[in-house]
Amino acid sequence: MRRGGPFLALAAAETLSLSGTRLSTIAIPWLVLSTTGSPFLTGLTAMMEMLPYVVAKALGGPLIDRVGAKRIAIVCDTASVAAVGLVPLLDFFSLLGMPVLLPVVFAMGVLRGPSDAAKQAMVPDIAALANVPLERVTGVASAIERLASTAGAAGAGALIGLIGPGQALLVNAATFAAAALIVAVGIPGMRRAPELSGAPDVRPAERASYLDDLREGWRFLRGDAVLVSIVAMVAITNLLDQAYHAVLLPVWTRDSGHGPELLGAMFAAFTGASIAGAAIAAAIGERMPRLMVYTVAFLLTGFPRFFILALDAPLILIFVTLAIAGFASGFLNPILSAVVFERIPKPLIGRVTAMNAALCFALIPFGGLVGGALISTIGLAAALLLTGLAYLAATLFPLALKSFRGFDKAITDAGASVSRR
Repeated sequence: MRRGGPFLALAAAETLSLSGTRLSTIAIPWLVLSTTGSPFLTGLTAMMEMLPYVVAKALGGPLIDRVGAKRIAIVCDTASVAAVGLVPLLDFFSLLGMPVLLPVVFAMGVLRGPSDAAKQAMVPDIAALANVPLERVTGVASAIERLASTAGAAGAGALIGLIGPGQALLVNAATFAAAALIVAVGIPGMRRAPELSGAPDVRPAERASYLDDLREGWRFLRGDAVLVSIVAMVAITNLLDQAYHAVLLPVWTRDSGHGPELLGAMFAAFTGASIAGAAIAAAIGERMPRLMVYTVAFLLTGFPRFFILALDAPLILIFVTLAIAGFASGFLNPILSAVVFERIPKPLIGRVTAMNAALCFALIPFGGLVGGALISTIGLAAALLLTGLAYLAATLFPLALKSFRGFDKAITDAGASVSRR
């Protein structure tokens, strides 16, 4: 229990913050769509949160290595309580127009980025403390993430329908407050790793600057072909996922004559099924052929979700498709996270993981705009089909790259490759 305590604390904090974040990802687009009726403004609002999220996440990496992941997580989650709490407060006084909402969601993104990166940077230390394989820790963490997303999505639809999207964000503010408290009490301060011996940028007489740290992280990431390939593929699929979540699916729900309850149920069907996939990955992840599982999971997770909506199929068929796609998606994060963590030296873990995650998220701010623009120009059905085909192409493209052959290789601390097949 002593070894597992920090992991349980991190899991609880992630469950709370992710549940609240899932609520906000449904509530804010629905708020904009219901008040303005504009898919473009809905996409613009999503961009105003995700663009600063990506930039802040990348720039926060060196601070995580210097200040410590725990401190960054506590400070950012505490400040997020005030930022998120502004939305229901302004909504209560009927002051929540677009000129006011956009700066608020901008601040939400600035704070969420470093907080998420800090929690992710804690994983290798907590895995070492519990003395378990990375795949098991990342698999359990992914299952918890999916559970939190399921609970948040299922509750969001009902809560939004009951009290409105603006006031529903009070719950999001409360989850951030609880997450900050749990991290402060339940996770020990992780000692920062010493500088890499022999690293060319480390000066014996003085400490490297913040920009030196940032450049060092960028050089390492750029020099690893496997990490670069992962970033490119995930960045494109994240762009298309954002278009789907922020605009395409809400507009399809509204145009089909349904309300936020169905939107929340559809999110819950996907994330709920993904819990089973993540649990299996946690149990046997270290024995799975990574590249094969990764590729098949992405094929099932992507194109079918878009295609089934473009067909305007019956709801039962849509929910079955979402469940299959969700189950497959549960295998992705445990494998990806393990690959990323294994390839990064401990002294660089904060800056490289933050930069890796930020680059994977780099196109997300434009996903909502892409979705809104496609609907406005070619219509909803065509937009769904086009984005689904783009998802399929992005999934298959990395298989043609020689660099992806290293996906099944783990990099040891000494720099040698070890087969994981």
